[in-house]
Formats: sequence, structure tokens, C-alpha cells
Amino acid sequence: MKNPQTSVLISEARIQVRIRELGAAITRDYPDGELILLGILKGSFLFLADLVRAIDRPVKIDFMGMASYGSGTVSSGEVAVTKKLGMNITGAHLLIVEDIVDTGRTLNALVHLLQHEKPQSVQIAALLDKEERREFAVPVAYRGFPIPDAFVVGYGLDFNEDYRGLKDICILREGA
Repeated sequence: MKNPQTSVLISEARIQVRIRELGAAITRDYPDGELILLGILKGSFLFLADLVRAIDRPVKIDFMGMASYGSGTVSSGEVAVTKKLGMNITGAHLLIVEDIVDTGRTLNALVHLLQHEKPQSVQIAALLDKEERREFAVPVAYRGFPIPDAFVVGYGLDFNEDYRGLKDICILREGA
């Protein structure tokens, strides 16, 4: 699906190749024990679905909602839980699956929150990483792609709930 307000940054084909690589690494790194993939709604849902199929071992899935953008293109600086954890993670390996890491504020808050539930380990898998914008140190164990400081949409990422269905990851042009 083409859109005149966007330009392709990462193609669907490149995304799928990288997800298979990430799935193989996760399979290798977690040979046993309970592994829970925690998708952060709404943006991670496509990445999570493809990642689960690329991991060659049993996993459990849960979702949480975290918000820091509201309806703008810049983080508000406030992090809110919009959907709570739905399962017990005590003693499990927890892999947080995020669409994009920007300042790190949301993931920093989330990791601290989840550590109170006493998982065996907590790691982060992020499809996109805007490392140059990082304000909080969050270690991304499984990183899909480093990206420049641009507002991106597609493959689950949105602007005001639009553009999620784009198959590629695209830069949203100003004034879109």
C-alpha cells in the first residue's frame, strides 16, 4: 500500500529477514524454561506475531499497554499504563517486545514495574531503535534496525491510529 505522505525506510522484505534472524537468536538464547513474550500495545502487535512464528520453541504471550505519545509526534514525557499485565511472570524469562525504542522513558518505567513481579530475567526485543534520542539507559538485547531521528509509521506503528497497515516502515512527511 503506497501513501504519498510517506517514504519507505525499511521494506517489508528486509523486516521479515531480520525477524527470522531475531527469532533464531532468541531460540538459541532460551533453550529451556518458561519464556513469556510481552507485547506492548498497540504498535508491537505485528512484530510480535511474526516474531512468535520465528521462534522455534514454546512461548506464552501477554500484552500490556503503555502510553507516552498521546496524539502527537513527540513524547509527552509522562508514561501511563493503559492495560495491565494479565499473567503471572514470577520465575519466567520475560521478553518485552516493543515496536520502537526512542527516549527509553517508557521501557525504563516498564522494566522497573515488572521487576517487582520477580521474573527470572527481563530482556527487550525492539524492532526499531532511535539510539541517538536515548535519555534512559535501556539495554535492547534483540534489535531489529537502528533508525534515524524521524517519525515512522507502518508495520503496526501509527500516527493518530492511521498508517498501521502499511507493510513497510515509512517516514511520515511533515504536514501529513
